[in-house]
Amino acid sequence: MAKFCYVYITLVALSVIPLQLWAKAAEKPVHKLSPSTTEATPATPTRKVNTAAHFAVYSAEKADGSGFFSDRQPLNMRYKILRYDCFACDPSSNINWFTTPLFIRPYNQLINAAAIEHKLDPALIRAVIHAESAFRPSVISKKGAMGLMQLMPKTAESLGVTDASLPGQNIPAGSQYLAGLLQQYEGNVDLALAAYNAGSTNVRRYKGIPPFAETQAYVKRVSILHKRYQSAI
Repeated sequence: MAKFCYVYITLVALSVIPLQLWAKAAEKPVHKLSPSTTEATPATPTRKVNTAAHFAVYSAEKADGSGFFSDRQPLNMRYKILRYDCFACDPSSNINWFTTPLFIRPYNQLINAAAIEHKLDPALIRAVIHAESAFRPSVISKKGAMGLMQLMPKTAESLGVTDASLPGQNIPAGSQYLAGLLQQYEGNVDLALAAYNAGSTNVRRYKGIPPFAETQAYVKRVSILHKRYQSAI
C-alpha cells in the first residue's frame, strides 16, 4: 500500500509540473511587429498590464456633435461597441473618415511641442494619434502596441519610454519615431505611414506601400484625417 501511495503521489506531482510551466509561459506576451511577420517575437513590456480590459471601446456622440470614446459603457446615450485594435486599420470599417468627429483640443501643448522639436506637421501627429488610438492614452492592442501613438514595446524602450500610457512620454516618442521614418523616406508621407503600420522591412521588400489590406486602408485614412486636421487647426 505504501508503495502504491508513493507512485500515485509521484505521478500527481509530475502531472502538475507541466501545467505550472505552461501557465508561467502563457504569462509572457508574444507580439508581431508587422502584418507579415511569420514568427512571433517576444517582447517584455516596461510594466505589467492587463490587455483584456482594453479590447472594447465604446463610441458615442455628445449633444454638441463631438465624438466620445470610452472603455466604459456610456449612460443615457446611443453608442456603438468597437473591438479595439488599431482604430483605422480594419479594412471593413464602416466609419466615414471624411465626417467622423475630430479631436481638435486634446494634448495641444504636447503635440505642438513635439511638432516643433521634430519638425513635424502637428496635423499629421494628430491624424496618426486619431488613427492609432482615437486619442485613448491607456489602450493596448492585441499585438501589444501601447498608448496614444501605439508604440510597440521594443520601439518604446528604444525611445526611452518607461510608461507608454503617459501622453507626456508617448507623444514625444511616437513623434520622434514618425520623424525618423519621414527622414528615411525623404519626406514621403505615405511611405512613412506605411512603415509606421507595417514596418520598414515590408516597405523595402515591396518597394512601396505593402499589399496588405490593413496597411493600405491605414495610409488612406490617415491621409484623409491629416488633410482634415490641417483645415481644422
